[in-house]
Parts: sequence; structure tokens; C-alpha cells
Amino acid sequence: MNSWYTIRALDGGAELSIHDEIGAYGVSAKTFIAELGKLPKGTPLELRLNSPGGSVFDAVAIYNALKRHEGPVTVTIDGIAASAASYIAMAGDEIIMPENAFLMIHDPSGLVMGTAADMRAMAEALDKIAGALVKGYAAKSGKAEDEVAQLMAAETWFTAAEAVEAGFADSVAEPVRIAARFDVSRFRNAPAAVVEALTKKAEPERGAPEQEIPTSPDPAAIRTEAIAYARAVVDLCRLAGQPQMAAGFLEREVPLEEVRAALLKARAEADPDIATHHPQPGPGPSARPWADIINRTFKRKG
Repeated sequence: MNSWYTIRALDGGAELSIHDEIGAYGVSAKTFIAELGKLPKGTPLELRLNSPGGSVFDAVAIYNALKRHEGPVTVTIDGIAASAASYIAMAGDEIIMPENAFLMIHDPSGLVMGTAADMRAMAEALDKIAGALVKGYAAKSGKAEDEVAQLMAAETWFTAAEAVEAGFADSVAEPVRIAARFDVSRFRNAPAAVVEALTKKAEPERGAPEQEIPTSPDPAAIRTEAIAYARAVVDLCRLAGQPQMAAGFLEREVPLEEVRAALLKARAEADPDIATHHPQPGPGPSARPWADIINRTFKRKG
């Protein structure tokens, strides 16, 4: 099964690697923490991070589990520790960053669909999570919480040297080759050096045939596609005057073409064509504006 982490035994300790988006592939922090809990008390841990972030709720749980661990925790950032991954890094007793690694902190974000009450509840949850993140970053760096909050609001990226200077890391190591490829386009301030390092394709050795390296599904692309689908379904339902049908379509993951057909049918049943019994002046039934709008919207989003 695909996973965003691995745990393996080392001589006298254990190595934990987080090398993808936290919470991807349906694997939650619960599984990670359960495996961590099986290690003997006092086991030295080496945590290697190369992650664009992921579920902030999972990250907080992992941070707390690492802080509870009775043995020493050494964190090495083998590329980037962005967003939720950077918070996990703060659990380290020692944080090491190769010269070409990056660390990023920002405010948590989330997606919610529902009533105003649902959205207010999400906002309150994000405020509470942000408060927890601020305390963790401040505890490691020694900075005042309001200063950390400003850095998070600005989506701040640190090189290894800058992270050490700011107190978010302890030492700089020799540069490493960044092997993983992540989509960082969703971050508004990603430095050009990060984008280039994470998107360029590795060149094959001279004289060796180029091989296609199998890659895992891109969690960022999957999330973007899911959000676009949800928005299209909600828009179509609203245009058809049937907003209550959106939840059912989304739960069953109904294709957009079937959504469109179902909405047209529902609208026709709710608004029978009286012109067939009582001819009306003006355009015929085929000129209904809402049907045209649904067709145009579907073609634009499909």
C-alpha cells in the first residue's frame, strides 16, 4: 500500500521518513502514531523530512506524539519541510538542514462546503489550529508569538541559513540532491529555486537509456481535481434551482454529464410545460434560459 512515511530500525535506534504529502493515500496520522508507539521507550529517533505539507490536523497529532517520545529526536530536512511538515520538524531536539533545503511556515487553510454555520465552525477550528502552530514555532525559535504569527500570515520561506538564524533549525549540513517532485504551485510565495528544484526532471547518466520512473499519484493534483468537480456540481445545482441535490451527487461522485441530465429532468418535473395544453405567446419551450445556462456551464467546466 502506498504511504507517505516509512519507519525502519537502525542500530540502536529507528529512522522515520516522511517523504510525501501528510495524510495522502488514505493513510492517517493514527497509523503513523501507532507504529511509533511500538518502539521501545527511549529509542533514539532520526526523522527525515521531505514533504510539501498536507493535513494540518495529522501534523499536530504527529508533533505531539514526537514530543511525548522519551528518546532523543533528530530531524533532518532532506529537501523541503513546508506547511504542516515544518510544524512536525519543530518536534526535533535537533533540526539539521542541508544547505539547499527549505522550510516554510504559513497559516493553516481548509475547505468546507455547507451553511454559514459550517463555515464559521471551520474558521474557528482554523483559528485554534493556528494558535497551536504559533506556540510550537515560538517554542523552538524563541521568537515572540506575535512575530511568529506575522511570519505565518506572510507565508515565509527560509533557506537553511535563514532558518538557523531565525531559530527554526540548529545547523546547516552539506547540500543534498532533492529527489522528490512536488507541486508547490498552490503556495503563493514559493521561491524560484524551490520550484526549479522540485519540477525539473533528473537527467539520465550519459550513455544510459532514459527510463520512465513510476510515480505515485500526485495528491495535490487529486485535490485540485476534486475541488473543481465539487464546484462544478454546486454551480450546476444552483443554476437549476436544485441546490439540495448537490450533496447527493457529491456523495455518489456522479459524473458531470449525469448531473446535468438529472438536473434537467428534475427541473422539468418541477416546472411542467403548460404550453403544450395552453399555447403561450413568445418563444417556445426550447428557449428556456436556465437550460441554456446549464448546458453552457457544463461545457465550460466539463
